[in-house]
Amino acid sequence: MHDDSRTTGAAWADPSRPVDERVDLVVRDMTIEEKLAQLVGVWVGVSSDDAEVAPAQHEFSEPLPSWAELTKPGLGQLTRVFGTRPIDPLVGARVLAETQRKLVAGSRLGIPAMAHEECLSGFTAWQATVFPTPLAWGATFDPAIVERMATEIGGQLRDLGVHQGLAPVLDVVRDPRWGRTEESIGEDPYLVGLLGSAYTRGLESTGVVATLKHFAGYSASAAGRNHAPVSIGPREFADVVLPPFEMALRLGGARSVMQSYADVDGVPPAANPVLLTDLLRDQWGFRGVLVSDYFAVSFLETAHGIAASPGQAAALALAAGVDVELPTVRCYGEPLADLVRSGEVPEELVDRALTYVLRQKCELGLLDADWEPESPAVLRAEPVDLDPPGLRSLARTMAERSVVLLDNHRGSLPLEAPPRIAVVGPCADEVLSLMGCYSFPSHVGVQHPDEPLGVEVASVLEAIRSEFPDADVVTAQGCTVDGPDVGGLAEAIRVARSADVCVAVLGDRAGLFGRGTSGEGCDAEDLTLPGVQADLLAALVDADVPVVLVLVAGRPYALGDFPGTAAVVQAFFPGEEGASAIAGVLSGRVNPSGKLPVQVPKGPGGQPTTYLHAKLGGPGGVSSADPTPLYPFGHGLSYTTFAYDALELSGAEVPTDGEITISCTVTNTGPRSGTEIVQLYLHDPVATVTRPVRQLAGFTRVELDAGQSRRVSFRLHADRTSFTGVAGHRIVEPGALHVLVGASSEDIRLTGGFDLVGETRRVGHDRVLTTEVVLD
Repeated sequence: MHDDSRTTGAAWADPSRPVDERVDLVVRDMTIEEKLAQLVGVWVGVSSDDAEVAPAQHEFSEPLPSWAELTKPGLGQLTRVFGTRPIDPLVGARVLAETQRKLVAGSRLGIPAMAHEECLSGFTAWQATVFPTPLAWGATFDPAIVERMATEIGGQLRDLGVHQGLAPVLDVVRDPRWGRTEESIGEDPYLVGLLGSAYTRGLESTGVVATLKHFAGYSASAAGRNHAPVSIGPREFADVVLPPFEMALRLGGARSVMQSYADVDGVPPAANPVLLTDLLRDQWGFRGVLVSDYFAVSFLETAHGIAASPGQAAALALAAGVDVELPTVRCYGEPLADLVRSGEVPEELVDRALTYVLRQKCELGLLDADWEPESPAVLRAEPVDLDPPGLRSLARTMAERSVVLLDNHRGSLPLEAPPRIAVVGPCADEVLSLMGCYSFPSHVGVQHPDEPLGVEVASVLEAIRSEFPDADVVTAQGCTVDGPDVGGLAEAIRVARSADVCVAVLGDRAGLFGRGTSGEGCDAEDLTLPGVQADLLAALVDADVPVVLVLVAGRPYALGDFPGTAAVVQAFFPGEEGASAIAGVLSGRVNPSGKLPVQVPKGPGGQPTTYLHAKLGGPGGVSSADPTPLYPFGHGLSYTTFAYDALELSGAEVPTDGEITISCTVTNTGPRSGTEIVQLYLHDPVATVTRPVRQLAGFTRVELDAGQSRRVSFRLHADRTSFTGVAGHRIVEPGALHVLVGASSEDIRLTGGFDLVGETRRVGHDRVLTTEVVLD
């Protein structure tokens, strides 16, 4: 392992021995201080002078002992060596290797730390490719490309010596006012679960540990406020919140889970053994490592008020099943050690968490006698390119597939070579408008304005100029993203009136804790466009010029007050190649295929709700308030047209443990090739509990040339109809089911039905989780 003779010949360092035997040997050889050291991280390089990139970061920026003293017993995790400030990738890899070498040499047992990094929109490191944000993944409805992206990200992490990635986010959107909507994949648990599993599988395929977050219920916080309490019933929790985590564990092979911040019905997940131990470990069989969200153990004391001291917070979290305190040591250090020594906390609980941690380190090779700290990048000793052409190409393809054409009045798009184009709005010439809050430029780079961005990114204005080289492109900002009108609206109107068409580029600025209009801690009171952007758009619509609205945002915004737009294009923080994708849609070079992963409301008060509502959650005479969205879940237009016909079900009756095949033919009836996302929905009209009016049960991307047809077959197992019944168990219930196939949750082209027959059947974590799709 290293030159220190203290581990020479140690039986637990022999990779030929069984993992459990090795872990047991090293646990028996450890002092309580050495045990607890494996259950904490240290945040290298973070300073109280930095702007916060984690909640209450400054509150917990307490002075730590010297590195030598702090790590003498060992160390469990190194926090964000690359993701704390701009650092050349090769330099960062060398720093990480040297840090590991000193850690090993300075501790009795010489066990290396695991290094973790954020990787939600790409590796959150300087110079790394900025991919579209997860809400844009959702718009692609494309698990395969998400898996490819994650595989590339995992390869970068592993090459630089990083062991664990803190992604994907599997929170199902419940209220889009929540600032972290941009980090979520969508408002449907099957869409979130399938794409989240694909990301997990890609990351894990490289040997990097994927961390599922945030377990569980975080996105259902009251009024969409970050960290606010969650008040949802056990059925909604089981049927909407939990399934994506089940899928990513079973289908993606995730080896880590991160608990969430917000308390659920008064119980913070970090102190909930029913969730973290009884469900996650005992029922679901999870044997990986459960890490705390940053400072979440401390929050049991300082925010939730269920612990009176750091030690008591540690005791609660450890008993619940939190194995590792991140990002740095506060509660699992000396405060917990004191309680263990006094007998107030059983050492068996420490050993339980320690066993999970050391088993993972063993599987990663960190306990092997021949382990060396140098990563492949350090050994090559060549400059590291974190944004190579292949990854830029992948980012471009993802961005192109994620752009959603919401409206296209009278075929206004694609633009037919207009002589003069006005490009106005606060997001028109701002590259940060293309990137989410967990991209390095938005997350960390903004704190270092004197440093280069790190990646080449064109603004929408620049991309339009490139896309339309013969056009006279003029521009005006009009207003800032969230500031008041300081006289810019009049100039924007003048510029718009001088042109043949106006492209209004509006939306968000991603940030953290109030430093943006979208992102962690940047919650919205309602879904009105930020600042005075609604005033700008209204004035442009009245300016007697065709207006193409381009929204570059982290959440859906209310658009019902602007019926006069010629076309509406939605992009959810599409990343470094997003401007090119948007310009390509405007010109027609890209035929849009994105579909909405979240519905778009008519008015700012039309939410919070999602398409997953029961009958009484929709419009009706019992309420004067109409929650009907302007654009429904799954909606998205194309420059070609698609016809659906020949629906066929393989049977009229299906046993409650059986399977049915639902088939239809999709034909491209338009003038050019295109991609349709065929969506299968189910409705249970009579059940023992209220059910959604429709729920996504399957989907697939179908690429078709003009005039081409393909047969799409969904193989639906009865397990996919299951729900949580009156008794609190997941069941498959006999009865009639309606089948709906179409282009969105509202644009249903074909309908049918079948009967589930037999006894009510109870199903569990081992049930069929996906709907297989076959294309002929």
